[in-house]
Amino acid sequence: MKKIETENRMKNINEAPISAGARILLRADFNVPIQNGKVVDDFRIRKTQETLDYLKEKNTIVTVVSHIENSTSSGIKPTLKPVVQILNELGYPCEFSETIEAARELSLKKSKEKKFALILLENIRNYHGETKNDPDFAKELATLGNIYINDAFSVSHRAHASIVGVPALLPHFAGFQLAREVDNLSRAFNPLHPFLFILGGAKFDTKLPLVKKFLDKADTIFIGGALANDFFKAKGLEVGQSTVSTSSIDFDGLLSNEKIMLPNDLIVDGTGEQKISSPLDVLPTEKILDAGPETLEELRGKINSAKFILWNGPLGNYENGYKEPTHEVARMIATATKNGAESMIGGGDTLAAITELKSTTGESLENSFTFVSTGGGAMLDFLAKGSLPGIDALNS
Repeated sequence: MKKIETENRMKNINEAPISAGARILLRADFNVPIQNGKVVDDFRIRKTQETLDYLKEKNTIVTVVSHIENSTSSGIKPTLKPVVQILNELGYPCEFSETIEAARELSLKKSKEKKFALILLENIRNYHGETKNDPDFAKELATLGNIYINDAFSVSHRAHASIVGVPALLPHFAGFQLAREVDNLSRAFNPLHPFLFILGGAKFDTKLPLVKKFLDKADTIFIGGALANDFFKAKGLEVGQSTVSTSSIDFDGLLSNEKIMLPNDLIVDGTGEQKISSPLDVLPTEKILDAGPETLEELRGKINSAKFILWNGPLGNYENGYKEPTHEVARMIATATKNGAESMIGGGDTLAAITELKSTTGESLENSFTFVSTGGGAMLDFLAKGSLPGIDALNS
């Protein structure tokens, strides 16, 4: 199996001293959407398959640690139990453990048989010691294996016990997906040109470091979604009832920068009827909802001429149904990739757009990009800082 090369010092799974019967603690991210007790999007589970296949070939005993955040109106605690069905369907016979003690006993029993076994532990965030990175809790978790593997890039920006505490106690390695994330996203630090960075969504105060960092690297940075509203407001334009940041933002050197591209027309709503408006004409009673058609055409030109495209975040209020411009950007980038551009995409709503296109129109775009990151916040943090707490833990 080909070894994945990265610029980090971390050792990957190929270098782990694994033999039949070895007990592996695998930190994965199976935080997947679940409705009516069924997993509705198994993207993140499938991205762990290469690591699971490798461990299966080695006849190891794998205990998977993950979290789940799905909530229900009934007040029932979120559970990973529905993930067991997906793992079974993918060819990994799986047993479910409600507690760390039960998982440990089962893994010790299975290790004597020296045949592949998979154990999924219930939601790790049910334990308060997880998010606090409690040393004693990390020691308890470490009893689940003799070797630690992190394949959960999308939560590696969290300094939690299962991310940074356990690798300090066990021989530690990166899984294939985590190594692939680092390898691919690192390309943005030395990109091909023209380089187009599309940054949407909200929480501009957390994304501002990215904008500033990539001003010297990107040829164009398109700002969309609620992030654009903050720019309009800072320019002294009316944003009406639109979503904006509540924190103070330092726009020094940004408002007049020619590399930054904002929507030049918008979909707004003020009376229950949508209309197309210029950013100059938004009324106090109106709310900006999405990018307009002229903006999409301008973006099309930038995308078609780019050799490297980095995209995170929707162009509009995606969660409330304003989706078509975001879907169209996905199609544009997929076409540009087919024509030779290099593309990296990620973010929760970005991935939701790809999934929704497949479910509603049959357009399967998941494999139409150079790389699709499993991370949202982790992707942004890695791009801004060049590393993450979980990666640093593997480097030590």
